[in-house]
Amino acid sequence: MLAGKILFLLFVANGAPIILDKLLGNRYAWPLDGGRIFLDGQPLFGPSKTWRGMIGALTITALAAESVGFSLVLGMMFAGATMLGDLCSSFVKRRLGIRPSGMALGLDQIPESVLPLYLLRGEWGLTAWEILLLVTAFLVLELILSRILYFLDIRKQPY
Repeated sequence: MLAGKILFLLFVANGAPIILDKLLGNRYAWPLDGGRIFLDGQPLFGPSKTWRGMIGALTITALAAESVGFSLVLGMMFAGATMLGDLCSSFVKRRLGIRPSGMALGLDQIPESVLPLYLLRGEWGLTAWEILLLVTAFLVLELILSRILYFLDIRKQPY
């Protein structure tokens, strides 16, 4: 039951920005990096990492956490850690020359799932083995869900 709740929160935190993008288009889509360029001439994170997505993930995940019996604060911490992992992935992807929203199998899923699970492992009593299983489950299920969202015209491209 706990594993299901955790996976639910991972999908909510990661899905909220995608759903908001579909609903709002370019409205309120201000880039987190403000369009800044890093030393290598590439964007810091890129245009797909927005304040709208960050605030949306924090808010929606907090509400989702409360709906499954966790606190709003835990939900916000979880979403914040998930989004931080996602930003780290985007930063690395830009350094590797992968375009914004371009796929990097593993790099797109692991940091954004490992970071919140690791930071909240004590809260939930998670072992390293359980974290590994949850990250693996998230990676596989995210790839499947991505294709479904693409088929439903919610996601711009499948992973």
